[in-house]
Amino acid sequence: MTLPSRPLAVVALLLATSAWGGMFLVSKDVLQHLDPYWFTLLRYTLSVGFFAALLLARGPAPWAKLRTLALPLSMRGLAGFGVFSVLLLLGLAHSVPSHGAIIVATAPVTTQLLRWTLDGVRPSRSTVGTAALALAGVVVVSGVLSGGDATGSTAFGDAMAFLGTLGWIVYTRGATRFPQLDVIDYTALTVIASWPLLLAGALLATALGLASPPSPADLGTSWHALLYVGLVSSALAVLAYNFGVRSLGSVTATAFLNFVPVSALLMSLALGKPPAAHELAGLVMVGLALLVHTRASVQTPTPARRPAGSTPSTRAACPAAR
Repeated sequence: MTLPSRPLAVVALLLATSAWGGMFLVSKDVLQHLDPYWFTLLRYTLSVGFFAALLLARGPAPWAKLRTLALPLSMRGLAGFGVFSVLLLLGLAHSVPSHGAIIVATAPVTTQLLRWTLDGVRPSRSTVGTAALALAGVVVVSGVLSGGDATGSTAFGDAMAFLGTLGWIVYTRGATRFPQLDVIDYTALTVIASWPLLLAGALLATALGLASPPSPADLGTSWHALLYVGLVSSALAVLAYNFGVRSLGSVTATAFLNFVPVSALLMSLALGKPPAAHELAGLVMVGLALLVHTRASVQTPTPARRPAGSTPSTRAACPAAR
């Protein structure tokens, strides 16, 4: 990596994490007009258009890969863009934007625990400790321990958002299963391959009475926010983050996820919505856990693993694509 590209990668990571922090604030307002199922479909419809145009410049090769790998790519995309987005938005409807940002920032720690369960990659003691600290911070942020708070607990919404992050982890783990795809191909093709499933999910939710198609008035009210979430947070920010990962490495890039909840809280403060004391305390706990986890990852890059049948898994990335 040349010297000028390092600061460029830092800028790219800061822009990506800032875009994801802003996404939570923007999405909260959109949920007043769109339900999570149709919001997800419209969000990634815009992303499909962006990535399709991007792949056209790469010639016929990516489309041949799509035909060959359509089913597994669609399943990974469904986990990362369908399950993650719908559960995150359902959680956001019952919580506040800063909470969602903090919960998503715990994904790197959660990934290590999932690797232990699925791959037999035993985490270090520090990883287990930081995971406990991060999850405790999420509980503090949710307000479930502050019963006297007038705003009440957001535990249900925060729990939904946390479950949604598991979908994103499944998606990012899938990257190593497709060595023939580079970062752009994997991101673009999973979005495109999963779009029919997102459409089917929205139609099924509507048939079951869980969702309703947006009216022209709803779209007219939300179009500018949809453009931001669909193109900036779900497309451009993902590419910027992946550029940072390739330039600085996954461990360094993961540390920038600490800025997602910070940016969300700063934006809330700028909008005249100061965080409560328990939110600040939880943010400090989560941030400290992630910083310790990142430092420990640098010092112990090769954890012990079960000798038979294990497969390596990829790093945890952030979803705004999220």
